[in-house]
Amino acid sequence: MRHSGSMDLPLHGGKAPYWLLKRMKKLSKPILEILIYEYGTEGLLERLSDPFFFQALSCVLAFDWHSSGTTTVLTGVLKSSIDPEEFGIGFAGGKGKNSKNTLLDIEMIGSQFGLSDKKIKELQYTSKITAKIDSAAIQDGFDLYHHVTIFSDKGGWSVVQQGLNVEGGYARRYHWSNRIGNYIEEPHTGIVSDIIKIKTLDLTSKDSAEARDIIPDILKEGPSRVQRLIESLTDINQTSLMSFIDESNIINTSHNFDVAVLPKRVNWNILRDIYEADLNNFEDILAFKGVGRSTIKGLALISELIYGAALSWKDPVKYSFAFGGKDGVPRPVNRKGMNDAAEILSNAIKEAKIGNEDKIKSLKNLRIFLGPYNEN
Repeated sequence: MRHSGSMDLPLHGGKAPYWLLKRMKKLSKPILEILIYEYGTEGLLERLSDPFFFQALSCVLAFDWHSSGTTTVLTGVLKSSIDPEEFGIGFAGGKGKNSKNTLLDIEMIGSQFGLSDKKIKELQYTSKITAKIDSAAIQDGFDLYHHVTIFSDKGGWSVVQQGLNVEGGYARRYHWSNRIGNYIEEPHTGIVSDIIKIKTLDLTSKDSAEARDIIPDILKEGPSRVQRLIESLTDINQTSLMSFIDESNIINTSHNFDVAVLPKRVNWNILRDIYEADLNNFEDILAFKGVGRSTIKGLALISELIYGAALSWKDPVKYSFAFGGKDGVPRPVNRKGMNDAAEILSNAIKEAKIGNEDKIKSLKNLRIFLGPYNEN
């Protein structure tokens, strides 16, 4: 089974107070120590890739469960308090400028673990491709500003990254796990969002498989041809579209045409570079240095509007709010997932070498996490 997901959280400004950070660091180390003892580093990675478990852990450590800081503060606390060599697990990257250090962090921690150069490069690729997918292959209106690659001394990994939507005032969190079958087709199996009516270009959808296959063929037509096709899409109704293909072969699309307005800034040089690189699949094109959302969107629109390939414009959301909607929209509450996360953490808290007062507070926070959904 593939494990990944995302969640929308209201943006809260400012910094976590020192007293809270101090307490979170104090509690995180013994709790993670028990979790690794019980499930191993690979088991912990799997659980950190689960939005329910990640959210529950944040609550246990006393952070606001519904804040965007859940992501940035929790991963920051774990990175600063967990010694990679002691625990066999490391946190690379972080918020803002720290996210730019992810590749260097992976190399440094990977060397401490004694991982091969090949494995370190694979982990660095994972960091880059997951960020590319959640920023360019899925264009949902969120700009990534936080990225952490978590990996073990055995080479297993999980990615937690977060994007900002300024207009809506929300942050969306994306979870990844090495248990996925591939990076490209529907890698998110636990997406959670407050905003469920976003016009989204989703090239990871199964419904976009044809477009992903056609895009490499479009690029092989040459950069000049592709540029003319992209420029023709700036006006959906212009007659020049019909000159590229017989009118009878054009398939009507289901999305609203206002979605198909092409961003103005397209790096035309990238089209030439990709053409000269002779890339044969969508993942390689997406991973190519310099390829951004404008180029990908232009190619996707050509595949749909000119070549008639099916394309998904639905936000790949799975759950509303933190755990699902009480009305079942867009998915029912996953009570089992919540209860499983709570049970695992409850046992870890009871076994952790911390004072009774901290245990009581942490268990109380865990019950708050379950809230009204803690029903039989």
